[in-house]
Amino acid sequence: MAEYKLNTPLTDADMEPLRAGDVVFLSGTIYSARDAAHKKLVELLDSGRELPFELEGSAIYYVGPSPAPPGRPIGSAGPTTSYRMDSYAPRLHSLGMKASIGKGKRSDEVKEAMKKYTGVYFGATGGAGALLSNSIVESKVIAFEELGPEAVRAMKVKDFPLLVINDCHGGELYVKPKLDTAV
Repeated sequence: MAEYKLNTPLTDADMEPLRAGDVVFLSGTIYSARDAAHKKLVELLDSGRELPFELEGSAIYYVGPSPAPPGRPIGSAGPTTSYRMDSYAPRLHSLGMKASIGKGKRSDEVKEAMKKYTGVYFGATGGAGALLSNSIVESKVIAFEELGPEAVRAMKVKDFPLLVINDCHGGELYVKPKLDTAV
C-alpha cells in the first residue's frame, strides 16, 4: 500500500500509478452530485448543453451534506452508496471524469469504463461524515439548488482522505480472498 498526495484536476498520469488499497490525500476542487443531480447532468448532456463544471480531470463525490453549522463551510459530509450512480458513471468517464468518490461496490460496466478511460473509484469512510467535513475548506452550490442537499456543489478540499477501491488496471479492494485455497 502506497500513499499519494494528488491535486485536481486529475490526469491519466495521476491515475496510472494508483493500485487498489492505496491511500490518497486529495486537494483542490471536487464536485458533489447524487442520484437526482446525476439525472439532471445527463439530461443536460442529452440536450447538448454545457455542464455546470468541467468534466475533464474532475472528481465527483457522491454526497448530500447536512447544513453548515455557524462558522463552518459545510456540515457532515459522508459518502452515499455508489451503485445508485452506476448507470451514469461510464458516460461521465468517457467525457473526462477521472474519479468518483463514494462507498460500496461498483458495477462491471463502471469498472470497464475506469479501465478504458483511466479512471479510479475512491472510497470515503462511511459513518465518518463529520470527520470528512474537516477536509472541506470551501463549499458553494453551483447548480440545481432546488435539489437541496443533492444540489451540485464545488467543494475545495485539502488532504481529503481516500482509499483506492478500484484502480484503472482492474484491481479491486473488495475482491474476496480465495480462502478455500489457503492452508
